[in-house]
Amino acid sequence: MLRLALTTGEPAGIGPDLTVIQAQSTRDYELVAIGNRQLLQERAAALSLPLEIRAFDLHAAARSDDAGVLCVADVPLEHSVQTGVLNSANAQYVLNILDVAASGCRDKTFHAMITAPVHKGVINDAGIAFTGHTEYLAEKSNSDPVMLLASGDFRVALATTHMPLSAVPAAITEQGISRVLHILHNELQSRFAIKSPVILVCALNPHAGEDGHLGREEIDIIIPTLEKCRAQGLNLIGPLPADTLFTQHHLNDADAVLAMFHDQGLPVLKYAGFGSAVNITLGLPIIRTSVDHGTAIDKAGTGNIESGSLNSAIATAIAMATAEQS
Repeated sequence: MLRLALTTGEPAGIGPDLTVIQAQSTRDYELVAIGNRQLLQERAAALSLPLEIRAFDLHAAARSDDAGVLCVADVPLEHSVQTGVLNSANAQYVLNILDVAASGCRDKTFHAMITAPVHKGVINDAGIAFTGHTEYLAEKSNSDPVMLLASGDFRVALATTHMPLSAVPAAITEQGISRVLHILHNELQSRFAIKSPVILVCALNPHAGEDGHLGREEIDIIIPTLEKCRAQGLNLIGPLPADTLFTQHHLNDADAVLAMFHDQGLPVLKYAGFGSAVNITLGLPIIRTSVDHGTAIDKAGTGNIESGSLNSAIATAIAMATAEQS
């Protein structure tokens, strides 16, 4: 039976709420929440939801046939939590729960990890350099990450991730694009069970550069790189102008899209599936999925939240782990 780790995220945000809500359903897989036991109990009380917490035991099943029961790997808080109020004193706690889950995935205690949202700003306010789950987990595992968001069969990967727009052109290199495309191709095969993936590739410039009149990155870098990757067996279409690539005509026969930068591809995907989309980190030795939204500090403890994205993240992690084992 699959055993999944669920990190509870920023303690003042909706991560604990989502975890408590998830515990209200029975499961045919093992789910272990990574976070502070008392915090989860307090949040359950605030939401008026039943919660029986069982300590995680490596040798005991973490499956629950009873609603309201949750297995928890307890991690101490650095400071008491006031719901809805960020506190940089708990920044290290947030990273500690990520470390517990990632370590458990590496030693096969867990088949995958699902992450509730964290607040990057409050972690940086604590003096800890942090740009996101993707980069943090990659550094911890000495890996090259690829950020992929998915809504059903609509998948968008990124050639560059969290950087200023002004830095993007210099980051579009043959080595970088080739690396991302090979990781995307290989993991579509191994973790999504797609035998011959078809990948659409966005141009960087409007109208794919207009033969060099609107930029030369397509001519000098992107097109030659795609030609080399095709010669290595990748099925690639493009580069295509981003303003027309995201139409059904092109997407119908594609398994994934590679966008050149964060806000080229993700606004389209989130418009199509916000609230049910999944953030997936490729290029790691472990499986990691996450919700497509932030900490929603103002909604913590109110019960006025949706758990569709977390449900999708869990379902995606299960599908990826199953494909990897088959």
